[in-house]
Amino acid sequence: MSVVIALANQKGGVGKTTTTVSLAAALAMRSLRVLIVDADPQANATSAVGATKDDEGGLYEALVDERPLADAVRATEIPGLSVLPTTPALAGAEVELVSVMAREFRMKRALDALRPMFDVILVDCPPSLGLLTVNALAACDEVIIPVQCEYFALEGLSHLSHTIELVQRNLNPRLVIRGVVLTMFDGRTNLSREVEAEVRSHFPNTFAAVIPRSIRLAEAPSHGEPINVFDPTSSGARAYNDLADELIAALRARDLLPQPPVVVPSTPTAVAPIVSTPHEVATIPATPHDVATIPVTPHDVATIPVTPHDLATIPATSHEVAAYETTPRDLAPLDLTPERIGHTEQTHGA
Repeated sequence: MSVVIALANQKGGVGKTTTTVSLAAALAMRSLRVLIVDADPQANATSAVGATKDDEGGLYEALVDERPLADAVRATEIPGLSVLPTTPALAGAEVELVSVMAREFRMKRALDALRPMFDVILVDCPPSLGLLTVNALAACDEVIIPVQCEYFALEGLSHLSHTIELVQRNLNPRLVIRGVVLTMFDGRTNLSREVEAEVRSHFPNTFAAVIPRSIRLAEAPSHGEPINVFDPTSSGARAYNDLADELIAALRARDLLPQPPVVVPSTPTAVAPIVSTPHEVATIPATPHDVATIPVTPHDVATIPVTPHDLATIPATSHEVAAYETTPRDLAPLDLTPERIGHTEQTHGA
């Protein structure tokens, strides 16, 4: 299960590449397998993630020579995020494909082979309505339209909507406009607020997340990093994180992404009381060391009274008495000699 989304607008400078790269990074950070397809001959998306523009076997070879794209995919430093790089040679693909049969579906056939490898594939389209953009729209399931919060962007939006309708009618009936993303928004100006209100009135599916005008967003590509890595706490990074969450919710509503796993809260297990029976007590041996650790003081002994009544309750049986035998050895210490007896008698007579 995967979804292919094109980011398209025939007007240049509206934030297509920045939105493609930043949105892809935010999705990858949410444990999704994401691929960026750089379909713009300027190859800005390629350099924005740290890849080089000199790699061979990219999108140009796939469109013109129908080479498989799997070998051209490059991993980035962000786990789960890959890029299909391109080169300026892609600009000649539109001329070379003029006489090719079914040229509008070349990109679709190339990307269909990559669908099992990724959850989301984002296509960065060139700023035109030429054959490359038409190929991308024919290959995608949905399209996101970045719109700069300026007056001229509104004029281009109507032309793009007409092109998408033609593609839906003739090439790709399943194509859906996912929504419009407002970029370079400056809340300090009346123009930005007026453009936002105008866009939302004509396109109810405009994303709630608004991308602000930010110098940090402009600096990130020079470091070869998305804004999510370059400055994760910036206003631009937070805006693209909100956009990613909004997009994931919409895709899951259409069953284009797997649902999150359901976490069942664990209930505490009742602890049974420990009952010691006489049998269990008997199985606990007492060692001499254990006994030695119990001190007995004179005070403890004194607290145990012994009364005559207690002594009377200790019977002595004939068997117990018989156990005490008197042997000649026991009597030997008595001095019974005549001298001793005579001395005793003299003493009593006196």
